[in-house]
Amino acid sequence: MFWSNVFETAMLLCFAAAWPASIYKSWVSRTRKGKRLAFMVIVLIGYMAGITKVLVSHSAIYMLIPYTVNTTLVACDLVLYYRNYRIDEGLPHFFGEH
Repeated sequence: MFWSNVFETAMLLCFAAAWPASIYKSWVSRTRKGKRLAFMVIVLIGYMAGITKVLVSHSAIYMLIPYTVNTTLVACDLVLYYRNYRIDEGLPHFFGEH
């Protein structure tokens, strides 16, 4: 079980390393072009399923850390997707953007 969690953590850390680049692209491009909402939602659901697995199994609670980090990163990209949707559609900005 230990090695299984080690490799699962390594996989999650590799995925986590990719999300900042995606978030940066979303931030600077100011467009949702090239992003797929369905993909991000599916990934988010997968991470939430991983969190649920950890909570239900009552073992390897430390696995919550990489799942939570990844969930947070995907959620950030989803917020930027929504911001960029509003920009693409010419809708009023939110959060005081100019």
